[in-house]
Amino acid sequence: MSRLLRAALFLALFAVFMGGLIYEVTWHPARHERMPVSCNAKDVAPPTLVPGQALKVMTWNIQYLAGKRYVFWYDMADGSGPDERPTPEDIAYNLDEVARVLRDEQPDIVLLQEVDDGAKNTDYVNQLALLQERVTDLYPCSTEAFYWKSDFVPDSHIYGSVGTKLATLSRYQMDKAERLQLPSPDGNLIGRQFDPKRALLVSYLPMNNGQHLAVVNTHLGEFKPGDDTVQRQVAATTQLLNAFEQAGTPWISGGDFNLLPQGQYQRLPAGQREHYAPDSELHALWDKYPMIPSNEDVNGDEPREWYTRFPNDPRVSGPDRTQDYLFYSPTLKRVDAQVRQADTLLISDHLPVIARFLLPAGQ
Repeated sequence: MSRLLRAALFLALFAVFMGGLIYEVTWHPARHERMPVSCNAKDVAPPTLVPGQALKVMTWNIQYLAGKRYVFWYDMADGSGPDERPTPEDIAYNLDEVARVLRDEQPDIVLLQEVDDGAKNTDYVNQLALLQERVTDLYPCSTEAFYWKSDFVPDSHIYGSVGTKLATLSRYQMDKAERLQLPSPDGNLIGRQFDPKRALLVSYLPMNNGQHLAVVNTHLGEFKPGDDTVQRQVAATTQLLNAFEQAGTPWISGGDFNLLPQGQYQRLPAGQREHYAPDSELHALWDKYPMIPSNEDVNGDEPREWYTRFPNDPRVSGPDRTQDYLFYSPTLKRVDAQVRQADTLLISDHLPVIARFLLPAGQ
């Protein structure tokens, strides 16, 4: 065997070995999978939704309980943020703060994003389990789904495992849930194996008239110039909501959409616009369905009241944009809504959006 042929054979075997190793440490979820539902009521079974009742819903990206004392490497466009992880003390403090806000607001349904589990930079802790210990009397039912998971990420800022979930908590009975994969960036074949796999976590809450309320929790990807991934993710979300409408299924969808409402791009300083398109991809949703905060809210007399994002960026001194929303079926009625800002500014780089609805009265 010639030296050249031996070298080629060695390289081929090495490539196969590395490919197998990368596949082994990364995560490859199914496009559609049923997710486990937990309802752990001790004494009385969780109540069932009733047509026409009021329902309070919160969505909140809790930023893996890191708090606001950091500028992480990814918080700066050039990757120059000095911080790689929060301290255990800050994580514990913010865990208690999230529980405090939930106990004070007592929403019926809670949609959480960026909940860590098994991540090196948050000490491998299951943050949802710790939170549930503090609010189990309020939320007997829950479901969860990963959207970023890998045994090892070869980024110098991580150099270990990642694990990030969507989590939905409910005071009401929840009888099934599913994870629906969203479109992913094309990227290079190796690099994208380590990237998040964005998803929709859909929970189904039974109503006593035989219907279900569908609750959709998500965290979309970030805008990148020349990449249509976010547009495709919005289209996939819209397609699901259209299907619910056509089936007569009432629904609520919420989360961190990473997208601006109408007119807000133009009001951001030029240095803060790099993660957004001038014409928000979100219009595909707001053109069809009511949104909280609405475009009327964020362009009204008090637009600051509807800011949901406080970036970890030393150039930004307070909340200055809206990225988190609740969409809902036109068969529901909005009663009131707010962004809880005053006592949540230091818990996360996102603020909780809270709304009360009236469910459709039914037949």
